[in-house]
Amino acid sequence: MGYREMKKGFMFPVALPTGSIESYISAAYQLPMLSAEEEYDLAVRLRDNEDLDAARALVMSHLRFVIKVARGYSGYGLALPDLIQEGTVGLMKAVRRFDPDVGVRLVSFAVHWIKAEIHEFVLRNWRIVKVATTKAQRKLFFNLRSSKKRLGWFSQDEVNEVAEQLGVKPETVLEMETRLNNRDTAFDGVVMAEEEHQALAPVAYLADMRMEPASQLEQMDSEEHDREQLYAALEGLSPRSRNILEARWLSDKKATLHELADDYGVSAERIRQIEKAAMKQIRGQLAA
Repeated sequence: MGYREMKKGFMFPVALPTGSIESYISAAYQLPMLSAEEEYDLAVRLRDNEDLDAARALVMSHLRFVIKVARGYSGYGLALPDLIQEGTVGLMKAVRRFDPDVGVRLVSFAVHWIKAEIHEFVLRNWRIVKVATTKAQRKLFFNLRSSKKRLGWFSQDEVNEVAEQLGVKPETVLEMETRLNNRDTAFDGVVMAEEEHQALAPVAYLADMRMEPASQLEQMDSEEHDREQLYAALEGLSPRSRNILEARWLSDKKATLHELADDYGVSAERIRQIEKAAMKQIRGQLAA
């Protein structure tokens, strides 16, 4: 393992061991911590000179903090190495944006970036179906479990208490509690062998409505309606705009901007402008 001197009296490794997570964590905790003066000097070198060795030293000296934060998210059933990796990405982003002249230590600045990357990873991978999309839902996702642990089962008063503490509506608390208590189910999952306790996959009991006559007729009517609206909107365009759209989008062999520019004796940019204006006009008519 190669080493590079980053601060007086210490040697920082170019990389940490990757054989096992235990050896990685052990090596990370053996790395020297930086004093405020040493951290400031390295941050200035990175900011003023784009010194990548200084950036490496700043990252390496804070890996133990990333590990500590990542361990706090172990209850979501995700692998600790993945959580540490995402947290390290957040740390590197923080190092790149850190301003040593603000007067705060890097660890205080970096905690937001580390947690943000881990949060994104947890939300992407905890369930197949994303459970938190809005800001309020994300806030609930990472706080509701600890609130439930303190309050036990939820009564309406307890729901109201959590909602007030987290600054969200009671309905949002109940919705997130339902999402957290549900689990992903494969649509065509394996059926249990025991007949008395069969856990049927959705494919075994959900009706396939694609070939149902009423559904097919409804789909055909909808497509015909959309087609009629589109051609009615095209009729409202000028002949040139209509011809350009038909050549660009409705022809079997779609024309390029340069081909149409040669046909009309204008620039390709002008053809693009006409196409954009025509599309905007059609969208307005279809939405009316």
